[in-house]
Formats: sequence, structure tokens, C-alpha cells
Amino acid sequence: MLSKDLVAASAKPLILSILLYKESYGYEIIQTVKKLSGGNMEWTDGMLYPILHRLEAQELIEATWKTSEEGRKRKYYRLKKEGKAALAKEQKHWNLVNSTLTKIWEDRTCLT
Repeated sequence: MLSKDLVAASAKPLILSILLYKESYGYEIIQTVKKLSGGNMEWTDGMLYPILHRLEAQELIEATWKTSEEGRKRKYYRLKKEGKAALAKEQKHWNLVNSTLTKIWEDRTCLT
């Protein structure tokens, strides 16, 4: 189980990355994260929606109400131009963290 801190830190880049490829609604985002993580990351509505609202307030994403094929009204989120720029920064930061940890874990001699 991932710590709450790691889940919180990774939520923004995960959401922006998902929305880079297609617009999506809350439940679909939750299911995408679950699928991509092999079921190891299970988000809840209570965790997701505050982040989506914050990303909207930061003008990184925008939302529109649409009717689904089943006739349900859903709020669909889409990445804005500013969100793409923010995602590029997030990717650089996460790649740096990942490469640093990989160096430590795979080559302990780098610490001497």
C-alpha cells in the first residue's frame, strides 16, 4: 500500500498525464489509475475531486458537462495549454527523482 504522501504527490502528474491523451470524467480517471497500477492504487471520489477542483482553479484543466451514451450527465475534464506546460515540468521533476533513486538502488558505489 502506498503512503498517503506518495499518493498525494503523484496525483497531479497522473491526472494531467491521463488528460493529455483524452478528456475524461472522475470515475473513469479512478478506474484508469487502478488499471495502470495493476490494482495497487485505488483512489476514492473524496481524494480525486478536490484535486480536480484545484487543477481547475489553477487553470490547468477545464470541465464541461456532457451527457454520456447511457444518458447520464457527467463532468468531463480536459487538459488546457497551461496544463500541458505544467505536465512537462512535472515530467522533468519526476524523471529526476526516479533517476536519482535508480542510481542509489542499482549502484550503491555512487555514494562512496
